[in-house]
Amino acid sequence: MYKIALTDEGQVVSLSTEGQSVRFHTIWLRDNSPDDKTRSAINGQRLITLKDIPQDIKASYAAVENDFAEITFQPENKTVQFPINWLLEHRYDQTDDASNNGTRSLLADDVSAWTSKLQENLPEADFSALQNDETTLLQWLEHVARFGFAKVNNGPIESLALMKLVDLFGYVRETNYGRHFEVRTEVNANNLAYTGMALQAHTDNPYRDPIPTLQILYCLQSSTEGGDSLVVDGFQAAKCLQQESPAWFSLLTRYCAQFEYTGSEGVALKARHPMIELSADGQLKAIHFNNRSAATFTDIPFADMQEYYAAYRRFGELIDDPNNAVAFHLEPGQAFIVDNTRVLHARTGFSGAGERWLQGCYADKDGLLSKLYSLRHKLHSEHTA
Repeated sequence: MYKIALTDEGQVVSLSTEGQSVRFHTIWLRDNSPDDKTRSAINGQRLITLKDIPQDIKASYAAVENDFAEITFQPENKTVQFPINWLLEHRYDQTDDASNNGTRSLLADDVSAWTSKLQENLPEADFSALQNDETTLLQWLEHVARFGFAKVNNGPIESLALMKLVDLFGYVRETNYGRHFEVRTEVNANNLAYTGMALQAHTDNPYRDPIPTLQILYCLQSSTEGGDSLVVDGFQAAKCLQQESPAWFSLLTRYCAQFEYTGSEGVALKARHPMIELSADGQLKAIHFNNRSAATFTDIPFADMQEYYAAYRRFGELIDDPNNAVAFHLEPGQAFIVDNTRVLHARTGFSGAGERWLQGCYADKDGLLSKLYSLRHKLHSEHTA
């Protein structure tokens, strides 16, 4: 049984049960009121601005009715019902949560860092199952969100089949490489990805702002010696660096590296990003690491440049460590997707004998996460109906 009380002259509402209590500021409650004059019943968007709420807002009445907290706001004399479950899901009065001190844990709760042990249980799914079973699709999307990486097996061996994969969750992000690009050896290639060279683990396109947040690589031919794919969790490498040397970790988060690409006529892309990007409250947000596209660093002060290079070197060593990588050889009809703001991908070199043909494209996480959340809600609603 929940009890509700007003404190601080109506500026705070306390909800308690069995010795536990959670507090909400009245202004926060009024701003988040779920009534149809405050929120659109169609899309949930807010219909008022903060200036529409009286500056001297306070609660004059509060009671618990069934599964709702009923609160009356003054001077509007407006009574609103809040689902108690919603209040508890959105509580911000948590003394054991570091976010109340302006910082968060390095990883979000729905993110799992990983090492080469992920090889034992790869996040993967069958292509036709993704197309025909929403539960399988939801699980695969959740794997991408949690691990930043997932594979697809048994897809059609046909040009542009990767577009069918993107259609399952979002939209292609077109770049100067087109809606898709061919990954195969070329004479006088304008990008080292189009050669048989081994490529160090990297995130793609750090010379863009904004950066494409998803990349898909789809195999159509694979008869060469070598050319294995590798993926590395950049968040895990960043965690390791922070544990080894907080000072080096700080250098790579504090200063921006410069990246550029000018390999095609009419294209001159330049951007600045920290190699390890944190949110304002200290949570890992993105990794930007690409030795091939790194420009000359000029944003690091003289006094820190030597140590910056030491941190850069060690971060690269952690990324190159086989204990932090998952490796696989893509066969025709197989594909993988990476969160390009987190998971680095690489390949081993391959010989000129045989054929290796991959097609790739970019997409963005907002579409994938939107599909994940809406599908999760749909399946949950069907299950509880």
